[in-house]
Amino acid sequence: MKDKKPDNVVYNTAEDKYDASLKPYPTHVGAPVIIAENLVPWKHKGVGMVNAAMAAEYEEIRKQYQSLQERFEYNTLVYSARFSFQPMVGHTYHLYKNKDGAPFLSILVPEECNFDHIGSFRLGSDYVWEKLELV
Repeated sequence: MKDKKPDNVVYNTAEDKYDASLKPYPTHVGAPVIIAENLVPWKHKGVGMVNAAMAAEYEEIRKQYQSLQERFEYNTLVYSARFSFQPMVGHTYHLYKNKDGAPFLSILVPEECNFDHIGSFRLGSDYVWEKLELV
């Protein structure tokens, strides 16, 4: 092994040459001191921003899931109800409970009958029932 060079001499032993001018940082004794920055505040800010963004995205997905689950439950309820006609796409129908508590679908609006009104629904072109909010 060759003689060890002093610490202030930049010598590349693998290539057997001096390469101080090729380094991406200053190598001479008079160069300014390299001080590592305190990155903790930057990391905390980044973590906070990422957490807030992910929480917002999670909340949006949770609301979409709840909406999908609610639509599924309403469709299950309407399709399991009793009705003696073929519903037409785009028309509004009303879901009621009879005296026995069994659901049935009707064309009668809530003001025209005395049954327990569950909700009003419109049959979409994809045969998915959409719950309507009647005013």
